[in-house]
Amino acid sequence: MNRKDFIKASGLGLGACLLNGFPVSGRAIAPESSLEWIEVSKKKELADIALQEATAKGAAYADVRIGRYLNQAIFTREKQVRNMANVESYGIGIRVLVDGCWGFAATDKMDKESIAHTTALAVAIAKGNARFLEEPVQLAPQAGVGEVSWKTPIEKNAFEIPIAEKTALLLEANAAALSHGASFVTSNLLMVNEQKYFASTDGSYIDQDIHRIWPTFTVTGVNKATGKFESRDALSAPRGMGYEYLTAGHPYQVAGSPVALYKDHYDIVADAIAAAKQVKEKFDAKSIQPGKYDLVLDPTHLGLTIHESTGHPTELDRVLGYEANFAGTSFLTLDKWKSGNFNYGSKLVNVVADRTEKGSLGAIGYDDEGVPAQQWDLIREGILTNYQTIRDQAHIIGLEASQGCCYADSWNSVQFQRMPNVSLQPNSQQRSVEDLIKDVEKGIYIMGRGSYSIDQQRYNFQFGGQLFYEISQGKIVGMLKDVAYQSNTQEFWNSMVDIADAADYRLFGTFSDGKGQPSQSSAVSHGSSTARFNGVNVINTARSIG
Repeated sequence: MNRKDFIKASGLGLGACLLNGFPVSGRAIAPESSLEWIEVSKKKELADIALQEATAKGAAYADVRIGRYLNQAIFTREKQVRNMANVESYGIGIRVLVDGCWGFAATDKMDKESIAHTTALAVAIAKGNARFLEEPVQLAPQAGVGEVSWKTPIEKNAFEIPIAEKTALLLEANAAALSHGASFVTSNLLMVNEQKYFASTDGSYIDQDIHRIWPTFTVTGVNKATGKFESRDALSAPRGMGYEYLTAGHPYQVAGSPVALYKDHYDIVADAIAAAKQVKEKFDAKSIQPGKYDLVLDPTHLGLTIHESTGHPTELDRVLGYEANFAGTSFLTLDKWKSGNFNYGSKLVNVVADRTEKGSLGAIGYDDEGVPAQQWDLIREGILTNYQTIRDQAHIIGLEASQGCCYADSWNSVQFQRMPNVSLQPNSQQRSVEDLIKDVEKGIYIMGRGSYSIDQQRYNFQFGGQLFYEISQGKIVGMLKDVAYQSNTQEFWNSMVDIADAADYRLFGTFSDGKGQPSQSSAVSHGSSTARFNGVNVINTARSIG
């Protein structure tokens, strides 16, 4: 495809802010333009203009984020390419602390005069905010790190792979699904490159090159006799990797699992074939009888439950009520943490926040306040031990420094507290998925992300999935459908009685974790091994709807 044709095709995707949960807004560029690079020296020169202007106008602190955000997306259906987008967003965001208040302004005009003007605007906003000040910002100290760089450790830059090659892979997956009985199939390949430069009056000049990739599909089958249809989404996880995620490795069979799974590489063709076969199985699957069941939850499913019932309620701004207008607060209030013994779950529940895990969506070198990536406990042996903080929150829970949880989804968005990778730790003892299943008399094995609902305090919830298998007398005996489980966060995590070891540990993830007003999206991973939960209430979703 030549430059002219590609830009024309790319323009089809620009009318939507989100397409399939993926940001594609920005300026259309040719694919080869994605490989261009802005010299670090140029970015430092522009950042220094803002820092010097902010200091001259009385800022006690200032930071600058110069961002070049590249998004490439390919969308297909059956034998056709539905849409393509290759877009760039480039600009500078300037945050200042004046008279104890924050001010923020941004511009995409990257010349000295515009940057100086934008900085002055940020200072004016801060001074205006200070007129209504009740309590000044307390910023945790952070030593400057000097001039440093960090890059996602990729093997193949997905933006370097020809569009034709990536499109061919998606169409191959579609053809494979159709040849194995699918009626319809859509597939997508989503790629992100964040080129971020951070500078602050603390003395940090940080250049980061962050890569993410997400191959996904939906396979649908239609029963011509009844007119009913069934679907199955991909079991892939978006990853902080390059194109090597799609070009090496094979599915592997975890002992006891009914389906081939994927760890650090993903075979989209093999998964599409499996999906087509499973869609046909769904037509004859037994509808669940409501009641209490032991659940064996695969990481492809459990990740979303972790995200909603553990990741969000341990965000300190949510605990403090800052998110009350949008997606709620948290039941994990400060009094529970201060007690030092609040029971969140069973002793097997060990949850870690981590910005360093290789291959994860949340892996970085430094956050958007220049704080180095780190790892810390949130839940230890079932007890709430910590939250997620940024620099102006750390003092609230007695921390001397931020935990590095600050992020903005664009140069023109103000940075605020966002979730790091939040993961359930595997069993320290040798334990297989087969071991988890063999003692279950009446249970369900659940895979994949489905519909979900959770209340404003992240406490009462309901989750569905993609694939459900009946467990009877320690064996998987057939497919089920119409399954969802209900619980509350404490009850659910206290019902966790077993978990597989590190050999089964896998990452779940999302490109589009929404939060804030105006809303921003961030990408985050959640790792776990397969885990067992006893005596969970299961409902029949078909009967509930009916």
